[in-house]
Amino acid sequence: MTETPTPAPARPRAKQSSATVGLKRFVFHLVLIAAAMVMIYPLLWMLSASLKPLDEIFSDPGLVPSSWEWGNYADGWNALPHPFEKYIWNSMVIVAGSILGNLVSCSMAAYAFARLKFPMRGMLFAIMLGTIMLPIHVVIIPQYILFNELGWVDTFWPLIVPKLLATDAFFVFLMVQFIRGLPKELDEAASIDGCGYWGTYLRVIMPLCMPALATTAIFTFIWTWNDFYSQLIYLRDVDLQTVPLALRLFMDSTGTTNWGALFAMSIVALGPIFGFFLAGQRYLVRGIATTGIK
Repeated sequence: MTETPTPAPARPRAKQSSATVGLKRFVFHLVLIAAAMVMIYPLLWMLSASLKPLDEIFSDPGLVPSSWEWGNYADGWNALPHPFEKYIWNSMVIVAGSILGNLVSCSMAAYAFARLKFPMRGMLFAIMLGTIMLPIHVVIIPQYILFNELGWVDTFWPLIVPKLLATDAFFVFLMVQFIRGLPKELDEAASIDGCGYWGTYLRVIMPLCMPALATTAIFTFIWTWNDFYSQLIYLRDVDLQTVPLALRLFMDSTGTTNWGALFAMSIVALGPIFGFFLAGQRYLVRGIATTGIK
């Protein structure tokens, strides 16, 4: 009787040397740094241009100014019909109203879609998602006619009131996915304790939705602060114009532009965005990472 040969034991895979691992990490980080520099270069160039004399902005491609022109910031701040702080304040008013409107209305709509049962819920949710594909150019004309009939043109209301009606379907969808990831046992426990729909929404769901709410607030801030098209349509009075429209005022119709002042105020306009983003970055990462996880 012949014996079956036993297979030879598999040889353990040789471990990579620490030098090889270190080299791979070095190359990986070098590629990341190079990609980051390519992406951040336009911002660095604009910062450099805001500190250069006018005749060196486009003639000198270097990032280090030959002479530092700090006066561009003072000139830009006072170059328009109002000090630049006036336009920053107008933008802040619109941004604050938009954030408040989106947080309240979108969270209420999301709670209804995620937790409540009502007729045609699925169809209404699908229609709501379908509005994401509609470009603003499709709805801007009927909206303008409506707001013009209400006498709201040349006021802040057309830019704030729609946010109170959960018109940003993306944020509704974001919160629906987040709420669906919360255990339904929390709602049942709240119901046993005597909470109705409003009590469950305010005391249970909303405190747990802080990452999704912070994500909504950050994106609303950035999109509203940078919005040019809608504000150009509805705001014609110089006293009501915002930061994007104020930056446009630096572009003279005759072709003469104070580029140094324009770039200086562009850097100033980026300050609130960076500050708000850094303040809520932790919640933003959590909100995006946990959305949709069951």
